[in-house]
Amino acid sequence: MSPWLTVVGIGEDGFKGLGRNARHALLRATRIIGAQRQLDLLPVCIRGERELWPSPFSLEPLLARRGEPVCVLASGDPMFYGVGASLTRQVAAEELLILPAPSSVSLAAARLGWPLQEVVTLSVVARPLAALNAHLASGVRLLVLSNDGRSPALIAALLASCGFGPSRLSVFEHLGGTDERRIDGLAVDWQHAPIADLNLVAIDCVSDPQAVRLSRLAGLPDSAFKHDGQLTKRDVRAMTLARLAPMPGELLWDVGAGSGSIGIEWMRAHPSCRAVAIEADEGRQGLIEHNRDALGVPGLQLVRGKAPEALSGLEAPDAIFIGGGVTRDGVLETCWQHLRPGGRLVANAVTLQSEMTLMDWRARYGGELTRIHVAQAQPLGEFDTWRQALPITLLEVVKPL
Repeated sequence: MSPWLTVVGIGEDGFKGLGRNARHALLRATRIIGAQRQLDLLPVCIRGERELWPSPFSLEPLLARRGEPVCVLASGDPMFYGVGASLTRQVAAEELLILPAPSSVSLAAARLGWPLQEVVTLSVVARPLAALNAHLASGVRLLVLSNDGRSPALIAALLASCGFGPSRLSVFEHLGGTDERRIDGLAVDWQHAPIADLNLVAIDCVSDPQAVRLSRLAGLPDSAFKHDGQLTKRDVRAMTLARLAPMPGELLWDVGAGSGSIGIEWMRAHPSCRAVAIEADEGRQGLIEHNRDALGVPGLQLVRGKAPEALSGLEAPDAIFIGGGVTRDGVLETCWQHLRPGGRLVANAVTLQSEMTLMDWRARYGGELTRIHVAQAQPLGEFDTWRQALPITLLEVVKPL
């Protein structure tokens, strides 16, 4: 089967910047679909009927024309945050031909002399700006696709508020076109306006001396989270996440999430990790919302309710953490029922009653029990002594395949 659908990546240099195959595909097409800005780049010699994407955006009108020679116009590389990725999920590979142009990040990296393999690429196009927070570290270089002309100023303000005011920003407008422009400055001093809606922001991250170091490894400082006292403390959190063992693309249920620390650190482990935080307390729900944004994982899903009732209808998880409520009727059983085969369930207990529940569960389903004792050196008069935190009993059990 020969492809009926061709996706042509087109840059700011328009038709003249396209390769031979892309030009021939546009000349043959009976219909060309794209945004107005992209369609306006085509010369009059292109005879195919021009059609705008529907609003709200939908692929259905395009898919209804299966078999007709159709071209779709996309900006730069269609597979980089573009329509090509959406189409590959609904159109078979043998029906689809993708002809990319240089992406805006490739052009920006070339202008800056930054090796792309050493750069983190992100998009804030219709995405929360808070996602940048997870990637901020001194020495890191970011290339960020902007949502609109306001994005550079918003990004600069975010950097300054997080202790990265000295970071160097380069904003590129209309990359690859005759109107290309570059604007440079520091985040803390950023006052440039207006900026074209079509822009990309390059960030060379530099932190203030007082900026808090937030590692991607499990065990962030307790001070990194806003909480009301119900927080899985740093050392126990690190041990818990080591047993939950997040892997790319996996989903976690953080049941009785408190301040959301386990789910947040799970998602920080890899950009594709997902988490659902289940919390019934309204005050703690607000803390979770604050913490997930401040620590760069705004995609963490918050379910406002109490387990086990609030678990109904959720996607089956690869791992479950139960930080509170293990003695509540049906919580462990419901979690175990929904856990995917091969998935990990980790539960922490502080009280004698919850510890007995975990011991009974281990007797029925196996797993490992671990007793965690953490002590910190604290003053005692003129001397120091060890202050013992409440011991934690941790159950780790893997569901059979």
